[in-house]
This record gives sequence, C-alpha cells and structure tokens, in this order.
Amino acid sequence: MSTEALARALGIELTEIPQWNCCGASAAHNTNHLLAQALPARNLALAEAENLDVAVPCAACYSRMKAVREAVRKSDLVRAKVSSVIEMDYHARNDVFSIVEIFAGTSTLQQIEAKVLKPLSGLKVACYYGCLLVRPPELAMDDQEDPQSLDRIIGSLGGTPLTWSGKVSCCGAGHSTTLLPVGFKMIGDILEAAEECGADCIACACPLCLLNLDMRQGDLSKRRKKSFKIPVFYFTELVGFALGISPKVLGFKKHFVDPLPLFKAKNYL
Repeated sequence: MSTEALARALGIELTEIPQWNCCGASAAHNTNHLLAQALPARNLALAEAENLDVAVPCAACYSRMKAVREAVRKSDLVRAKVSSVIEMDYHARNDVFSIVEIFAGTSTLQQIEAKVLKPLSGLKVACYYGCLLVRPPELAMDDQEDPQSLDRIIGSLGGTPLTWSGKVSCCGAGHSTTLLPVGFKMIGDILEAAEECGADCIACACPLCLLNLDMRQGDLSKRRKKSFKIPVFYFTELVGFALGISPKVLGFKKHFVDPLPLFKAKNYL
C-alpha cells in the first residue's frame, strides 16, 4: 500500500509482473537447487520479455532473484537448464534492485527532500536492513556491515537515523513459527538493541522482518517479562507520511503496535 502510494506521489511507474509466481523464498533452496533457480527466473523472464528491470520490496525475493540472475550471467549451462524448466528464454539482461535502491537513488532522494511537507524532525529511527539485503557480498545492495541507503532516506525526511548494533542482524525469518525459542530470541535481541540506542521506531525494508518485529512484541513482552511497544514501519510508510500521504492510505491501522500515539506525541498529526 505505502510503496504504491509513494511511487504515485513521485511519478514512478510500477508495473506488476504478469502471472508472477512465488520466488521460492527460503524453502525452495533447501529442497532443490534447480527449482530454487527456476522459480525466481520465471518472474525475471516475464519482466525481461517486457524489457523491464525488477524492483523488489522483499529482502528474500531480492536475494533469490539476484542470485539466479548472477548464476545465469556466469554460466550458459545454468541458463539453458533454467530456460528449459521455465519453458521460456531467460538471458538475465534485466537488472534486479531492492525497492530501497529505487528510492535512495540520488535524483529520487532529491525529489523526496523537495516534496517533504511534514518533516520528521526529532524522530530517532533505527534503520533495520536485516541479513539478505547485504549478504552474501556478491549480491549485496549496500555495505555489509554499515549500510546507509535507508539512513539517507530517513535523513532526507528530517529524521535522525541512529547508529545501533542490530542494523544487519537476522530476524529469524520463519523461525518465529517453526523454532519458537530460536526465532523469538533473534527478534527480541533486535528490539532490545533498538530500545538501547534510544530509537522511537524501527524502519525496515522487508515485509517479513516487519511482520516479525511488529507482530511478536506482545508475545515477547510475556517471555522476557518486559514491555515492548516500539512502532515498526516499512520505510515507505515514513516517506509517504512526510510527503503528506494520509496514514490511512499508508496502512498505519494495520500495525500490531499502533504508531499513531508516537506521531501525536511528536506533534506530527
């Protein structure tokens, strides 16, 4: 919701890939290597047929798509196998970007800064990249240890991006449902790190990270016997709000931790 609303406000045309399929996420490459390549390759081939690059709003999807693009570019054998499985040609001629890269580009960032109507002055933000946007190094969209793309975006809104220890930690992905002790520890450690650095909120660039960090705070409050109530945003929500898009359009009411009290306390509303 927020990404589409922001793209409209900035005059960026997003075209949905026709008849797209699941990229396989973390399940496919634990099961069958060729399947894990073919699933994202089919989406890329469909976009390639339309002469379109692909902007991905999910870290896992970004990682899977960029991995197969690199593999196809490096090996004619992989290209032939993948093309045979998906029953269409795929030459990896198009590019794969994280949606963060689209909005953090110099010209777009300047456009964002010029359009800010509600500066996020005084908002201390823990920018959370997670693991798959910056690892492995050959697929990374930014520096592996201290990425700055989200930080630059938050800074352009008048907010304060913080230095903190959880910036590129893994949230555990599906472990929060399959291996609860492992998943909940990983999520809890990130939330505590954000609190320790004095963050008012967390801005992330992956919907699964957003889900884990937002939805699990109630359970973690009981498990760790302390109250977690820190708003977690997909970064385009914060950008859209600063540009004057309404919280309703951006999806604020869909959060488990209501962000509106924070915005009222900051006199943004």
